[in-house]
Parts: sequence; structure tokens; C-alpha cells
Amino acid sequence: MNFTLSTRLQQLPPYLFIELDRKKKALADRGVDIISFGVGDPDLPTPDHIVRAMQEAVAMPAYHQYPFGRGLATFRQAVAAWFVRRFGVSLNPDTEVHALIGSKEGIGHFPLAFVNPGDVVLATEPGYPVYRSSTVLCGGEYHPLPLRRDNGFLPDFDEIPLDILQRARLLFFNYPNNPTAAVAPVEFFKRVVEFAHRHRIIAAHDCAYSELYYDPAHRPTSFLAVDGAREVGIEFHSLSKTFNMTGWRVGWACGNPQLISALGAIKDNYDSGVFSAVQHAAVAALTGPQECIAANNAVYRERRDTFVAGLRRLGLDALSPEATFYVWTAVPRGSTSIAFAERLLPTGVVCTPGIGMGAAGEGYVRFALTVPVKRIIEALDRIRTVL
Repeated sequence: MNFTLSTRLQQLPPYLFIELDRKKKALADRGVDIISFGVGDPDLPTPDHIVRAMQEAVAMPAYHQYPFGRGLATFRQAVAAWFVRRFGVSLNPDTEVHALIGSKEGIGHFPLAFVNPGDVVLATEPGYPVYRSSTVLCGGEYHPLPLRRDNGFLPDFDEIPLDILQRARLLFFNYPNNPTAAVAPVEFFKRVVEFAHRHRIIAAHDCAYSELYYDPAHRPTSFLAVDGAREVGIEFHSLSKTFNMTGWRVGWACGNPQLISALGAIKDNYDSGVFSAVQHAAVAALTGPQECIAANNAVYRERRDTFVAGLRRLGLDALSPEATFYVWTAVPRGSTSIAFAERLLPTGVVCTPGIGMGAAGEGYVRFALTVPVKRIIEALDRIRTVL
């Protein structure tokens, strides 16, 4: 039998990072030594105190049952307490916090709660591919907001056509930004609040990289710290990058109670919650020693400085990130992002072509600082042979 895919699934390109992983494995099977800057997956281990908490929790019979609902009360209370300490924002753990199976899951499910066929979803681009795929899979129309270097990689809302604005239902935006590494000023968040109020649009902020920054004097803030944000918005957080827990699949959504409740209703129909033992470990992460965050950032800072300086010596226009562990780099003149990434592949150096994160990403590639300094230096030598 020949099975016909749904129209919506046919509209989706192959998922970028799965394709990168496939190409990487194909090279490895041929014996190529891979240095992968492709997927943003920390190579640093989860801190010991979090691992120990998980080991203890797995043995608890009470955690072996379905973890239905918003998440453990202890987890939601830990999120609320962390939010006050970190951002000075008070959240109601009963109505304004919901556990997620990683922020990707929440972002992927959220449009299903509010977007109908024909509705428009706005999203900053280049950006996380899930903004587009979640829109397509719920029958919405995706409209990218280009992020340009000359505008600090911030979107220009004045460029949105009137007919698009009239049908817009939801705005996805992400700062610190993946892939450009830009950090949004508070003034931009205030513009988002005003824009969302004026056009009756839901503001959905992807804040997965809030703790990965390099200047303690300029820590990124939460969108919800801006007056009026909770009237129009929701924010997605993840423990993946902050505590090196990408494989654990745990995060949360917080913000407007109505938005949180609607997302919860979608999740009730799609999944059975976050494994309680993982939530228990997440509590240990949020309430335990936080020195591991600064230690992680120190490692990434050394990698950033080594790699950016090396790329610039090779004549590449590499932007030094203020936050995140991504180095957004312009490709050589006359090349495309895919062509340049494919030139590097035979050397075993893997990066992400900017076009894979949206048309506005053309002309750049993304390198994730998820390899040790020694391997970064080796990668620079390999890139030199290509250039």
C-alpha cells in the first residue's frame, strides 16, 4: 500500500536538526572524525546534586504513577521561588506555572489552543524551527519577522502588512536569541507589550537561554518583568541549557493564567505530564547550589573567545555572542549558507546553515560552542584548509 501523508505534514521540510544528525552519522560511518557545532546540546554533564536527586526519586513508588496535570506542587513552587530571586517577578504557582516535557513540547502544543485555520502566527526569523512547524500543524499561516543585523536582530513591527496584522493571533519571539545570540533590551519588551495590546495578539516568549550569558552586569531579563506583559503573554523556560539537562526533558510555561490553562487543556489531551522523578530532580536544580551556572558560563566564555578570535583570523565575520552558546557567522562572499556548511563537512566540521532556520538566516551559519577548546582549535585548523 502507498500511504498518503496529510497535507500539513507535507508542508513541513525535514526537521533541520534531525537532518544534521543524519549527515553527521553518515560521515562517522565513513570513518570521518566529527567535530560537531551543529545541535545546541551541551557536552557538559548535569551537576552531581541533580543526578543524586534523580537517583533517589526513581526509587520512590509514589513517583511511578501518571504525573497528570500542571506538575508537582513542589516543582511549581520551586519555579515561582526561582522566578522571584532571578527576575523579581511573583508568580502564582497554582495558576501561572505549568510543567512541560521540555520547552519545545510547550511551544509545539501552544498554537493548538488558540490558532484556527487561516489565523496568522508571527515569529522572529531566523529562529527555532518549531515556531513554523507548530503553526503549520495546527492549520495556521506562518509569517516571519526578519531579524537584521543593522537593527540589532530585533523585529520591525511596522513592516507587517495590515492584512496580516488583522489576522494575527500569536507572536513567537526569543531572547536571548537563537541563533543570532542577540539580547533584547527592556525597551523592546515594552514595545512587544504595547504591540500585543494594540492588536490583541498573544505574546509568547521563548526564554530558554536566559541563564547563558557572559556579562553578570547585563543579565538578560524576563519578558514578564515588564508591566502589562502578563496581561498578554506567556513565557517558556527550560532547564536544558541552564543545568545541562537536554535529555531529561523538563521545563515550564508561566504567565497569564488563561493562557496557561488553555495550554494545560491541550496537554491533557496529548500527554500525561512530566515524569515525577524528573520534576523532583528539577526542584533540586532550582533550589540547590547555583554556582554551576556561573561555572558553565565560564567554560563557554573561554570557548567563545577562542573560537571567535580564530574565525576572525581566518577572515570570517563572526559575531561574538552576548548570551547563548551560539556564534552567528557570515559566510564568505559569494557563498550560500548551505554551500559553506557542505564545504566544511568533508573535514568533519559540522555547523548549521542559517537558511535552515528561515529565509532571513541566509548568509550565515551557526556554530554551537558544545565542544572543548582543544577540539575548537583543531576545528579552526580544518576550516583553514577549506578557506
